[in-house]
Order: sequence, then C-alpha cells, then structure tokens
Amino acid sequence: MFHVGGARSALFNWAVAKHAGGTFILRVEDTDAARNKPEWTEGILTAMATLGMHQDDPTFEGPYFQSHYAPQHIAAAQKLAAEGRAYYCDCTRDDVVARTGSQHLGYDGFCRDRGLTEAPGRALRFRTPDEGETVVVDLIRGEPTFPNKVLEDFVIARGDGSPVFLIANVVDDIEMRITHVIRGEEHLPNTPKQQLLWDALGHTPPTWAHLPVIVNEKRQKLSKRRDKVALEDFIDDGILPDAMVNYLMLLGWSPGNDEEILPFEEMVERFDIAHVNQAPAFFDVKKLTSFNGEYLRAMDDDTFIEAVEPWMHAPLAPWTEEQFNGEQFAAIAPLLQTRLATLKDAPLTLDFLFLDDPVIDEASWTKGMKEPGPAVLADVREAFATLEPWEAEDLKNTVLTCGEAHGIKLGKSQAPVRVAVTGRTVGLPLFESLHILGREKTLARIDAALERLAA
Repeated sequence: MFHVGGARSALFNWAVAKHAGGTFILRVEDTDAARNKPEWTEGILTAMATLGMHQDDPTFEGPYFQSHYAPQHIAAAQKLAAEGRAYYCDCTRDDVVARTGSQHLGYDGFCRDRGLTEAPGRALRFRTPDEGETVVVDLIRGEPTFPNKVLEDFVIARGDGSPVFLIANVVDDIEMRITHVIRGEEHLPNTPKQQLLWDALGHTPPTWAHLPVIVNEKRQKLSKRRDKVALEDFIDDGILPDAMVNYLMLLGWSPGNDEEILPFEEMVERFDIAHVNQAPAFFDVKKLTSFNGEYLRAMDDDTFIEAVEPWMHAPLAPWTEEQFNGEQFAAIAPLLQTRLATLKDAPLTLDFLFLDDPVIDEASWTKGMKEPGPAVLADVREAFATLEPWEAEDLKNTVLTCGEAHGIKLGKSQAPVRVAVTGRTVGLPLFESLHILGREKTLARIDAALERLAA
C-alpha cells in the first residue's frame, strides 16, 4: 500500500518538477526480490495516478527499475576498487564484535590494508577518508556536517558481488541526471555516504532536501503497524483525491497568507522547497476530514451526485437495489452535501430514506423520547395524518405548534419525531427529509415508535 508519507514526498517532488519545468522521475528500487512484486508496482502507479500524477503527463518519466541497471552498479563498484577507493573484506559481524568488544561500534577498518582480492564471501567496502568532514548542503536543513571518522568504511557490494542500495542509488542518479533528491529525513544518515560516492565517481552531488517526519496525535512517527497510513485506505473511506493532495501539500509547507484550501496548480506556482519547515508535521485526520467536507461543499450539484453515486449501491450501501430510489436520492443530495464530511458517511446518513425501517440508536432513543416527547409525538402523528400540503415549511410549523402545546420549543419538539423517523437525534434537516421520505413512510415509523413506547 502507498504510505501517505511516500505520497507527500512524491507530491513535493512533483511540485518542484512542475514549478521548474523539469522532470519527475519514478524509479522502482526492486533489487530486493522478496520485497518487490509487479502488483505492488502497479499499486504505486495507481495510487499516484489517483493523486493526479499520471504517466501520460509530460512532466512524468518512468517507471524505471533499478534491477535493470545492475551491470552499471557493479562496474562502478569495481572501478572504485581498482582505484583504491574501496577494498575487499572478509570480516563477519562476529569478528568485529570479538575485536572491539562491542555490539554497537561500526566496522573497525581491519581489512583496509590487508590487500585482499575479490573472492566469494568478501564484501567490498568504501574507503572513507580518515580525516575531515562531509558537509551536506540541504535546502531544508542547512548544512548538516558529519565527521568522516564516524561514517565507517561502509559496504558497497555484498559477498556475492551484488551492489547494495547506496551505490546503486548513486549510479542511477548519475545516469538519470538527477538534480534534486527530495525525500524523508530518515534518509539523512545515508546522505554523507552517498555524497562521498558521488565525489569518488567524479560527479557533483545533487541538491538535497530532507522532508520533516510525519507524526500522529501523540507526536509519534506514523507507523503502518499502529496508525492508518495507506493512501488507499483514506480514498476507500471517502476522502476525495483533490482534498488529500491539498492536505498532504501542507504537511511541512505553507502557501502563506493563512490560505489552506487551494488547487494543486496554484500551490505549484507558489511552492518553494526551501520554505519547507524542519519541524515534524502532524497528520491530523480531523483536519483532513474537514478539508474533505470543504471540497464536497464546493462541488456543483452534478459533480457531487456523481461522486456520491458509487456509495449508494452494494456493497457500500446497506440497502438493496430495489430499495434505492434515484429520484429521492437526487432530491436529498443538496441536503446531504451541506452536512457530509466523507463519502463513506453517505450511506449511514441516508439509511433512513431507503431502508424499510430506521436503524434505531438506543442512546438517541432514550434522549429523544424524554418527557414530554411521547405526547408530542402522538400529537404530531395526528396532525401529520391530514396535513396539506406535505411541504417542509408546513411540517415544521406543525411540529412547532405541537411542541408549544406542551411547553417546549422546536428544538426539543422535533427530537422525538427525528428519532422515530431516522433512528438518531442528529442528521440532515428534518422537515426537508420528511418531505422527501413521504407521508406514508413517515406515519408508519411514528406508529412503530408509539407502539414501542406503549409496550
């Protein structure tokens, strides 16, 4: 599944490429066969397309597959070995621990001057400079500085000759003429090593930008084992792609002027990666949901109905196709649009309209049927039976009059009616809903409620 952190990184890269008239490159790093399957790659492409990052866009290039460039990776590693910039090592982790007495120290350089040649089981290590420091020029973080002596002589090719991620990434970036590497801050510790490899291979390192980590409400880094993090899950829950894009773009960056709801095209015009904040970005699901509601309310009628329509049918809806009424749905859609936060909420909000009987929430029943609720409901039933016309304003005035006869205002007198008809104390505007539901169903539900009260 496509992690929202990966989605945010992709969008920031996409925005930089579009703003500069450059190219966004998608590279699938598939050298670890156990962690790569064709359907997972397809899932990434589908998720990105959902957010508007389409392969047919002139800014988009790829996907490329890292495994296709293995010969270039191997050649680069062997070049470094031939130049004395890397050396072969036959030490195991246990060997290092035995010499240093610590599980936590890095490699101790034991094989640096042993002059070992290439052989099965011997890894190839990069010869990190003994002195000095590596300065990473980062558009977001300034100039993080790493003493070379703490970087250790890191492995660039395994004992079987296969290149590791670090050198494969650098070689691919060089071959693809990458100018900007924009990624999560968890990759920052790898950056000085990669920068040393760029220098050793005779090329100028790219521009680096490490994005702030995304955290949950407890300020813990978002984790797929603990948090809801898959982009697909949010889309399946009824978050609109445009709302998700808008929200993700604001995780660590602001367009200024306190504006938040903006089309992606306008954010691209304003976007500057150097203005991204270093501080962790809080993934606030409530705020995302609020954004989504804003986007739903901004739709024209036809677009809104088209967006909600899939949720009106099985398996997303609890009613059958025979129970669903398209005309009633079209009539109530404008009311739904004013209250809906996510598309997933639509069936729950409209179940009273299409199910034969309302789903009674017991807490709502207890609250709505407090005295003098039952008496008001009985009076409303009698008045509704002969009410003409069956219009929202007339329904409202009837309930108002019945409530006043018992010394309560409309806010309380409509509660027993709403619970009897919809099963809950909150929902869409009541009297417009009763108008669309019709007299027959409304009276039948009030009768059922009165029978329950009598029992």
